[in-house]
Amino acid sequence: MSSAWSTAERQIAGQLLAAALPGGRALAVPDESVLAAAQVFIAGLDDPAPRVLRALLWSLELGALARYGARFCVLPPREQQAALAAWQNTELARPGLRALLAPLKLAYFGSKSTCDALGCRFMIEPPAPAVPPRWREQIFVAGQDGASLELECDVVVVGTGAGGAPVAAELAARGYAVVILEEGRYFARADFTGRAAEMMRKLYRRGGTTMAYGNTVIPIPVGKAVGGTTIINNGTCFRAPESALREWRDLGLTDMRPQLLDPYYARVEETLGVAPATKEALGQTAAIIARGAEALGWSHAPLLRNAPGCDGQGLCCFGCPTAAKRSTDVSYIPRALERAAQLHTGVRVERVTVAGDTAIGVEGVAVGRDGEAVPVRVRAGVVVLACGSLHTPALLLHNGLCNASGELGRNLSIHPASSALALFDEDVHSWHSVPQGYGVDEWQDEGILLEGASTPLEIAASTHAGHGPEFMHLMERFNQTVSFGFLIKDSSRGRVYAGPRGEPRITYWLNRADVHRMQRGFALLAKLYFAAGAREVHLQVTGIERLTRVAQIDAVEAARLDARAFDVSAYHPLGTCRMGSDPWRSVVDPTHETHDVHNLFVCDGSALPGALGVNPQLTIMAFALRAAEYISRRLELRLAKTAA
Repeated sequence: MSSAWSTAERQIAGQLLAAALPGGRALAVPDESVLAAAQVFIAGLDDPAPRVLRALLWSLELGALARYGARFCVLPPREQQAALAAWQNTELARPGLRALLAPLKLAYFGSKSTCDALGCRFMIEPPAPAVPPRWREQIFVAGQDGASLELECDVVVVGTGAGGAPVAAELAARGYAVVILEEGRYFARADFTGRAAEMMRKLYRRGGTTMAYGNTVIPIPVGKAVGGTTIINNGTCFRAPESALREWRDLGLTDMRPQLLDPYYARVEETLGVAPATKEALGQTAAIIARGAEALGWSHAPLLRNAPGCDGQGLCCFGCPTAAKRSTDVSYIPRALERAAQLHTGVRVERVTVAGDTAIGVEGVAVGRDGEAVPVRVRAGVVVLACGSLHTPALLLHNGLCNASGELGRNLSIHPASSALALFDEDVHSWHSVPQGYGVDEWQDEGILLEGASTPLEIAASTHAGHGPEFMHLMERFNQTVSFGFLIKDSSRGRVYAGPRGEPRITYWLNRADVHRMQRGFALLAKLYFAAGAREVHLQVTGIERLTRVAQIDAVEAARLDARAFDVSAYHPLGTCRMGSDPWRSVVDPTHETHDVHNLFVCDGSALPGALGVNPQLTIMAFALRAAEYISRRLELRLAKTAA
């Protein structure tokens, strides 16, 4: 599907929409406005997503011809729904159907009429305009005047997320000249509308369609804005478990001990206001989960979050409307800019410039007013890459740098995750509470951590595999549903390759051990829900989607499933430039400097040696502060040599 659908494609999409979302008692039959809204969303996606969706649409149309002797468009409604059910119950076809229905569901359930019909919030009123703080004067949109950008500084930091922002703030506070480059835009509170699909187009790289491909397809949402992925995460803050640090010490990282890392964690926690989610913000979802965990005797508690003053609006992943969540755009970036750092947005870094074996700057492009490419060049004493675990290795691979060990781009861990929806007799209104504010850590030693996963109506509908009359009936009871999720500490590993222009290409294969963990995670969620009094539980598992009694959980645990049976997503890519003392087994040394290129440091999740089993942003930030100390020493030596 391109921005201009053909008449035939529009007809197929219309028939698909009518079959998948046929209306209900309270929900209207979708009309042409839904197709138009879906088309707008798809047109805003980067390639190859529109082309893939077009191919899937024609696969549906022509696949029905092979199965039913007629194209999908001309089948009776009942047979159309049967065709969709057959797709859903086929492991190879299920991800394609999920992708094809997602924009249609986003458009339908994100409309004002649907939200009003179900009593859900449609959007939020932006705050009254305020006088911008003075640090905003340090933000520049590169390329707007059409002139090339040439800068010189002590240190250039590429990326504004959990790694780049703390490094920049710390080095600027020490008096160094810091230039920060960010490919995305800067967004203020007034830009956050609460409309999830709209904010995904603005804040997510590729509109949220970054994927890992292997024995299943796994979405990995990544932020593209000032704040990086911290602007779209749920604000959960864990320190690295001792078990993970012990594994890292086996790689020769002898400093990976709690007593040595505690001071860095403490500083980050103070800056971000880390504290347990409050009862008021947690809402009824947490109360229900606590009720179930208590009945089972499982360990449970509110999660630690970086959101002092949170009022539980449930929009953490789509731009916090109150600025309560202390993502880096409202915490470390302002600190850096207050200390004279410069932030240039809209810059796509394409090259690390090197003299001999030493990094001396970066080069990239911005987009001018007329769409032309505008060159950007920054010369620096130290280069810090903080583009994330997908883009940092892709950039280095594209440049042919830092891969003497052969480990660059390898060792990718992602914390595979999923969720389940449960229906209760009571009103929950889960969309008006902290999306991920409560946790059950009873099974953490097995590598399974249960955490909340509430989302707005349109996201809940688009990530649910269902369709047809039963699905619409479930969505009509959305305010009586609870969504909760889990992640696993994966032993599987993936790989990042450099695609065209250095864009990452990601492969990842779930091994048998992790498939078993996923399967067990779903069974544990079902037990938790039924213990809390759920009437029915909806799992994201092919062939075992709906449970109505506890006894059915045995079938979940006993089923012979493979990776394609699950609807999996992932949010914590790590390890692709992993740290280690042995230059033949790692990419960066214990100071975050690359083994192969001097004065080139990597300060993001890619440097972490492996999976944590918990949300990693706090650890990435703590390690960034630690790295800043090493970078500062390097800059001091450089300045001393220059003075001599």
